[in-house]
Amino acid sequence: MEVQKRGGRVGFVHVRVSIKAPGPSQDRYDAMFLVDTGAIDSMAPASELRRAGIHPVGRKTYELADGSRQEYAFGLAQIEFMDEITAGRVIFGPEGAEPFLVTALEAAGVTIDPTTQTLKKLPAVRL
Repeated sequence: MEVQKRGGRVGFVHVRVSIKAPGPSQDRYDAMFLVDTGAIDSMAPASELRRAGIHPVGRKTYELADGSRQEYAFGLAQIEFMDEITAGRVIFGPEGAEPFLVTALEAAGVTIDPTTQTLKKLPAVRL
């Protein structure tokens, strides 16, 4: 498991993530993803998602941190991190965008410890 914390008092937590199209494909995108608790869907650069065999299945308008709105395509992906496998919606982000992970955390039974700014596995997933 590789989890990194950067920053001072309020740090940034990153985790190694492998993302691919659901099914038997061996193509995948592996990178350090920022853990973003303020977002609804995960995001990665569009070209990396396409290389991993993930295809857009819809479009949605998202509100950005600065209050502006932007429409992005999204696809469905298998997401692996911290020895867990889950699935979720992933946004086809701009090239050079830092990938971030969000909705997959709870589904995989992982939470952020606000005191230590680290990721922790829950003893059981809430049903």
